[in-house]
Amino acid sequence: MNMTNRPSSWLSVLIVLVKLLFWYFVAYKSLRYWRLLENRFCQIPQPQQRKLNQITNVTKAMSFVGFFFCLSLIAIALISSSSNSPIMNNNFYHAYAATVAEKQLQGANININKNFSLPNLIRQGSPYLGEPTTAPITIVDFSDFQCYLCSRYVKATEPIINQTYIQTGKVVLVFKHLPNRGIDSMNASIASQCINDQGKFWDFHQLLYKNQKPIDSGWVSKENLKKFAAKTPGLDMNKFNSCFDSQKYKSFVEGDVALASSLGFQDTPSFIIVNSKDGSNPEILNGAHPFASFKAIIDKKSKE
Repeated sequence: MNMTNRPSSWLSVLIVLVKLLFWYFVAYKSLRYWRLLENRFCQIPQPQQRKLNQITNVTKAMSFVGFFFCLSLIAIALISSSSNSPIMNNNFYHAYAATVAEKQLQGANININKNFSLPNLIRQGSPYLGEPTTAPITIVDFSDFQCYLCSRYVKATEPIINQTYIQTGKVVLVFKHLPNRGIDSMNASIASQCINDQGKFWDFHQLLYKNQKPIDSGWVSKENLKKFAAKTPGLDMNKFNSCFDSQKYKSFVEGDVALASSLGFQDTPSFIIVNSKDGSNPEILNGAHPFASFKAIIDKKSKE
């Protein structure tokens, strides 16, 4: 759900409503002038005169109904687009995220605390960014390298989270795979996990999102993934090729997909934010939310 485009959407609605109102007015006035001309220059038989009166009355009624309907919608649009409206306020994001989190976590059939404690995530082999010994909060990111919304988040929001919270030791970012955008997504996830063996995951992560192309256009074919790997500084290509060709981490990635499914995650990116120590107090964000959404949750958790 992307609310950042809502103001422009309301503007489009207002333009359409004004156009409808204009054409109602034109239709009514045209019919009225036509009737005046007919009365002046033509002798209209009585039956046809009654029929014309009926048409005019119906058109007039429709014009008034359309006029007040349009006015009502315009009023609603103006109220919704005001500075105090939740649509224009970041609190809307937080309220939406909280609602989604409540519904999804109620339906989860897993032990949240066990699966999302930071020590457990690291022990499993999930790539992470930050200082796990000091960070009290963990953000778990379920993403697909072919997902354009994930790319938008990585380019626009992740750097601010990194600078504000990760580099200051307050947050650890953990990557989980949810390769459901296209056929080639699975191999991209497996390749990245092989590169994680050599401690180069985040370099590869940035490289793929920087060079992202349309889904299943071949940009993350097996051959191209090896080319991207070769561009990763300091990577031992023999070790990578052995890992990637054997599909070593396919079951690992499938485990991430199963974990995401148990939470009801279908869209990417999806995030779960927890207390690092034990994975408690989880909160969920679905979609490429702005930094303000993450900030609200992290700041709230920091005060708990």
